[in-house]
Amino acid sequence: MLKQLIAIAVASSLMGCAATEPTAHAPKPLDTDTFNTRLNQQQDQLVAAINQQCQPTDLTSLTALSSQVEQLSQQINHLNQAVKNLTAQKQAAVVTPAPSQCPKSALGDKFLLGEIENVFIDELNASFATRIDTGAESSSIDARNITLFERDGAQWVRFDVYTQGEKQPATNFESKVVRFVRIKQDANEKDDRRPVIHAHLKIGQYSAETDLNLTDRSHLDYPLLLGRKFIKDIAVVDVGQRYVHGKAKPPKPKQPDPEQPKAESAIVSSGKK
Repeated sequence: MLKQLIAIAVASSLMGCAATEPTAHAPKPLDTDTFNTRLNQQQDQLVAAINQQCQPTDLTSLTALSSQVEQLSQQINHLNQAVKNLTAQKQAAVVTPAPSQCPKSALGDKFLLGEIENVFIDELNASFATRIDTGAESSSIDARNITLFERDGAQWVRFDVYTQGEKQPATNFESKVVRFVRIKQDANEKDDRRPVIHAHLKIGQYSAETDLNLTDRSHLDYPLLLGRKFIKDIAVVDVGQRYVHGKAKPPKPKQPDPEQPKAESAIVSSGKK
């Protein structure tokens, strides 16, 4: 259809030229064969020009662009892989230091005691300012009116303790004697034979058991003394400190169970003051 239109347009142009009056420089009239030849040549030239303009150049550009995008994608993948390799190399190069172990405490399993501590005695239900004395071998508590007696064939002792200070009346206690010890205060004096009772102590958050010998300590500054036998294997003493563990709060006194028999070694308060 396009070719036919072009042919008609060319023919009309030529016929118009032929209908005009010839000029002095006008070309010679064409015969029919020459006209048809030239017409076919111009038609072929027009068709070639149209085909050349209608070439799919956009498709070629799109193909080239797609190729460039693919190349960029490959480059990005290469860069990502290089980053991963560098990250892996850095992680492998970082040396994680081994966690430093805390040095073992010089105290080991022992706890620290100051020169003076507050010690709570379960059986007496009272706290006492206590001298921690590494120079003394045994431990003792201030007891007054010490009286020995027998109960069910066993040796017992009755004694008074000022659980609330000497300004308040003393409380009377009874306990089974676990043994006797001889303490020699001076080379010129006779041995002091003392009854020994067993007691449970609390110092801060620590609990322990020990034997206490009963003696009059009214001439000394502290009613309770803990010696080497108590300290050994459980505590270390720093004579430069006092009351490291504070003052123990006594628990509420337990109500005796009438169906539960009393332990023979327990210290029993007689209720006398």
